[in-house]
Amino acid sequence: MAGATTAKSWKSPLVGAALIILLTILAYLPVMHGGFFWDDYVLVTDSPMVKAHNGLYRFWFTTKASDYYPLTSSLLWLEWRLWGNNASGYHVVNLLLHAVSAVLVWWVLRRLRIPGAWLVALIFAVHPVNVATAGWISEQKTTLSMVFYAVAILLYLEFDEERHWRWYGLSLSAFLLALLSKSAVVMLPVVLLGCVWWTRGRVQRRDIACSLPFFAFSLLAGVSTVWFQYGNAMHWRTVRTADFAGRLAAAGWLPWFYFFKAVLPFDLNVIYPKWEIDPCRLISWLPGVLLIGCFLVFLRERKSWGRAALFGFGYFTVTLFPVLGFFDQAFYRFSLAADHWQYYSIVGVIALGVAAGERICRKIAGGGGSSVKAMASVVVLTALTAATWTRASLYADAETLWRDTIAKNPNARAARYDL
Repeated sequence: MAGATTAKSWKSPLVGAALIILLTILAYLPVMHGGFFWDDYVLVTDSPMVKAHNGLYRFWFTTKASDYYPLTSSLLWLEWRLWGNNASGYHVVNLLLHAVSAVLVWWVLRRLRIPGAWLVALIFAVHPVNVATAGWISEQKTTLSMVFYAVAILLYLEFDEERHWRWYGLSLSAFLLALLSKSAVVMLPVVLLGCVWWTRGRVQRRDIACSLPFFAFSLLAGVSTVWFQYGNAMHWRTVRTADFAGRLAAAGWLPWFYFFKAVLPFDLNVIYPKWEIDPCRLISWLPGVLLIGCFLVFLRERKSWGRAALFGFGYFTVTLFPVLGFFDQAFYRFSLAADHWQYYSIVGVIALGVAAGERICRKIAGGGGSSVKAMASVVVLTALTAATWTRASLYADAETLWRDTIAKNPNARAARYDL
């Protein structure tokens, strides 16, 4: 009885949240004293709009910024007045946003009755792939948007259960705040429909009707982002010459690249080699065909094991859509892939991994599955935390980070230039 009470207490919202935050901070300690690098100078230290007394007005009501992320820009404007050129303050804020996001991920998964929700959230918090987001000041737009993104899902699930429209309005408002932080969350309406399907087993007309305002916000944010990227970030220059066939073929490769980095986070890099995918070669289409084949199998087995795979892998793939290469963005000058682009998506892979691990532990150990699961969890978390500490140590110094980048990708011209 005492053991059950203890287990129940540490899984309570406050205790569980405190543990996630504490372990996140421990894993990212090397980042705390890190400096600025790359886009940080453009977005913070050398930004005239961040330093201007009327910067808030210009962020919200003009088109001078490279991207329309006025909420994130406003946060950086405020931080400049608090920390100035002291990078540590920005790093602390970014890390706290990441830790809060991990807590919210736990609450969302628990609300969806996902097995091992707390462990999934903790792995998300200390996964080394996410160092590219939590350790980089410029990515405050991602950690900030993730907070509102998760809150929007929580509020919508409350609305779906109680049908009180105040929850709907709050969810829509949280989604708007997420879009104003970073528009990469545009796939949230599809995610909400997926959550409804997961909890009720079907999607009704009223669910589609309720999602329409979310889709409208996504459309407006998407169009705005494309315009800002082409006009202000790329200055109407072409950064990628691939035609639609080439982009479609590359879109089949990218989910697998991110999947394997999530499962085996080795050789992580700031700038990965830029792929040359020839759509005239049959092998270029193989990953995409395999991806479609997997979904067809999951769909066929949706009444048994395929249901979880369809939801988890479907979430992973759907949320990657904005970075699959169909719409150009400035970073494509350097690479088609980046670790920070799977920050929202990686939760799906982690949840599937934890669920599969639990099942394997039960089959191997039978009645002693809990002990095996606990030991396996400790081993995985220790390994990931150590890898995150090592990766975060590189972000503590710009020169070290760029030298690591060049060692793994000698053709990274941007890294050589900055170094």
